[in-house]
Amino acid sequence: MKSNRAFNMLAWLLAVASVAEANAQTEPYPNKPVQIITDSSAGSTPDVALRLVADGLTQVWKQQVLVTNHPGAGGSLAVRLAAQAAPDGYTLFQPVLSTFVSLHPAAPNVPVHVPQDFLPIGFVAENPMFIAVAPSLGFSTLPELIARAKKAPGEITYATTGVGRLTHLTGELLQREAGIKLLLVPYTGGPSHAVTDVATGRVGMIIEGYSGVAGAARSGSIKLIAVASAKRLAEFPDVPTVAETIPGFQATGWGVLVASVGTSEAIINKISQDLRKVSLDPELQKKLAPLGSYTNPMSPVEATAFVHRQQQTWQPVLDEIAKNER
Repeated sequence: MKSNRAFNMLAWLLAVASVAEANAQTEPYPNKPVQIITDSSAGSTPDVALRLVADGLTQVWKQQVLVTNHPGAGGSLAVRLAAQAAPDGYTLFQPVLSTFVSLHPAAPNVPVHVPQDFLPIGFVAENPMFIAVAPSLGFSTLPELIARAKKAPGEITYATTGVGRLTHLTGELLQREAGIKLLLVPYTGGPSHAVTDVATGRVGMIIEGYSGVAGAARSGSIKLIAVASAKRLAEFPDVPTVAETIPGFQATGWGVLVASVGTSEAIINKISQDLRKVSLDPELQKKLAPLGSYTNPMSPVEATAFVHRQQQTWQPVLDEIAKNER
């Protein structure tokens, strides 16, 4: 009798669990707040763009989308936290280019590879790198900067937001393509401290996305001399491209949205479709463009292919940096 009672109880519990699981699978996504982890510092260009996109998703989903910053350790801190998330779509991750293209072979979990480590969802935003100089340097064009650097190798300092980040890689690419030598001054915790040091003349120049230098550029305390986009930007018609001086030069930051491995295809596709809807919103594009950020909607398959192409593009720069450090 007792065994029959125990068997019936077990069967009842399994039935309840099965019904609960079925209900969970049929509930619309999302039905509670969603967190997006980013390895970017608060106030940096990728962070600002992501927060605008998150606001758009909040409006579409009618659920709060929260952005949490976990910079440091070459991106591996954020990678570890994101990788530990349950594959249910409620904790997402926005890695940036330098998390996929890493100078930190000793750091755990980076560079990130897709779709082995995370499942791509879609594209958040891209932002070309700007080159800005301290007025105290006494020149206001990229050709003048290159000429000065050739006369005094290693004398001009340049600020970046961390070793191995795109700001650093862009500086290394600029030196290689222009045949010059600059002195790297890496900063952590976002661009504000670096911008202040450039404005006061302690550091000669900075490479950064526009939102990181916007205030200082508008006030005239630093001067924008070039942008590493393929062509001049409509919002900055008076800022020449680096390619006008160094043909073919391009360096653009970007962020993609990914989810934990094991997340269902239905959830991935749902987020991707809604991300596309938000990205195509003219109001969002109007907010992003003055910050030097631009949307570029992609499907999960397109985002995966894009990441792989970028990894191949930047690998020669990484190899050269590693060679020079030996």
